[in-house]
Amino acid sequence: MRPPDFDAPSFSAPSRLGAVADRIALASGWQRLALAWLAGACGALAMPPFGILPALAVALVPAVWLLDGAATGTGRLRRRLATAGSAAAIGWAWGFGYFVAGLWWLGAAFLVEADQFAVLMPLGVLGLPAVLGLFFGLGFALARLLWSPGWARILALAAGLSAAEWLRGHLFTGFPWNTLGMALGQNLWLMQAASVFGLYGLTLLAVLIGAAPATLATGATPRARWTPPLLALAVLALLAGAGAWRIPAGPMPDVPGVRLRLVQANIPQDARFNPRNRDGILERYLGLSDSATAPESRGLADVTHLIWPESSFPFLIQRDPKALAQITAALPPGKHLVTGAARADEPLPGERLHFYNGILVIGAEGFVGLPYDKHHLVPFGEYLPGPVDRILRAVGLRQFVAVPGGFTAAEGARRPFSVPGLPPVAASICYEVIFPGEVVPQVGARPGLILNLTNDGWFGDTPGPRQHFAQARLRAVEEGLPLVRAANTGISAVADPYGRVTGFLPVGAEGVLDRKLPRNLGESTFYSRFRDLFFAALLLGSVLLAIGARGRIARP
Repeated sequence: MRPPDFDAPSFSAPSRLGAVADRIALASGWQRLALAWLAGACGALAMPPFGILPALAVALVPAVWLLDGAATGTGRLRRRLATAGSAAAIGWAWGFGYFVAGLWWLGAAFLVEADQFAVLMPLGVLGLPAVLGLFFGLGFALARLLWSPGWARILALAAGLSAAEWLRGHLFTGFPWNTLGMALGQNLWLMQAASVFGLYGLTLLAVLIGAAPATLATGATPRARWTPPLLALAVLALLAGAGAWRIPAGPMPDVPGVRLRLVQANIPQDARFNPRNRDGILERYLGLSDSATAPESRGLADVTHLIWPESSFPFLIQRDPKALAQITAALPPGKHLVTGAARADEPLPGERLHFYNGILVIGAEGFVGLPYDKHHLVPFGEYLPGPVDRILRAVGLRQFVAVPGGFTAAEGARRPFSVPGLPPVAASICYEVIFPGEVVPQVGARPGLILNLTNDGWFGDTPGPRQHFAQARLRAVEEGLPLVRAANTGISAVADPYGRVTGFLPVGAEGVLDRKLPRNLGESTFYSRFRDLFFAALLLGSVLLAIGARGRIARP
């Protein structure tokens, strides 16, 4: 008996939905790619700030049907390779649509200095999504190699896409922005599962849940049609119920004696790095820092720690004694300013000056302790990769942040950042906070909070800053640590270790946020102890089940 042809679509549900699935599966050429692009673009609606969870099903269900119809070629090996190639093309188009719809706001950064960068806007708005789409192309190809009719192909797609998302978050410095698991990672109840599975575990679960309704159109029996989507709903309900149970009824206790003031100056990006504005920018920060927020407020006298965002100065504060004197004079004894600031080292003879994107602590007596320097720099934003650097500089272009030679990444392992009066700090600057498992130092004492200083002013009032905050908030749940986040243009916020926001300043607002510091959970979460072990177990289980189902069908 000849094994069944796994590469041929097989639909048995005599329904209108089955007819739609047939038409999608049998599409070819540009129509197939256009359907994939449109489905992927719909998936972006499941991401922050929209959070429309059913949009994930609208994106993934047609993806299953398109992969059903990916059969091409003749001969066993040739057919398998051609089918994987067809699936990769579908996946690339799906990913291209997903990233164009989800990352279009990157174009705003090219308009801040339009005379320098506007000509390169297509590279950010279309070029980057085209490159990122290759990861989904790989994921779809891997899924199709595990494909078999019925429920098991849902597991195959979940395995392929979650593996591809893990690779996207790690290869070539990584870019885990809008990872598919964020569809679950922005809802307070559902995000609690990240404390066990992490972002990539949420990704596998999100694909399973979102793709399961595909069997409603393709199952041979009512049981085959309804079992996967009902199981998906049960898993979704279980995640929500377990998350609701995990969150305590009352607020987290506060760290005694700590009162924070986050300053959001809302300085336009085109003015922020202009040295001519140095005095006005410093005065704006100092004025907001000591402002009264209520009739009984005494400004800085009421807080213990003042927090300013990333790169607060259009100059090097360490080399500007006048500006430093203004700050120290404004700080009452015992109060400390934690601020983002570019800094430069003292080079050895014959070496060039190295610049760092850092965090400094300043007290009434001057600089306190050692700085924190950013480890994970933004490619093209803070530095140019080697070959690209030479090409772009040859035509007179540079990275977005106008620092000679670009920023230098910190060397060595991450360590807790020390701030007088605060528990050990897991510091991160801007982009660093999107990397699960990398925010919290693996050496030294367990931190008491995640501190994220950022400047999202490059992207204006777009989904970008909101997506960034949602990812930072999920790190708090993964690690069981409160999040303190100061942003130039928003979102500045404080969240407890369950991801509950205790206060925030929205995008585009100018002001200060006074909050106490919530305690951490007191013990490590499963994710902080085991990292992606649980995700790896889910991935391996999905692969083995998909292979087993394929093997059972192939046996005569």
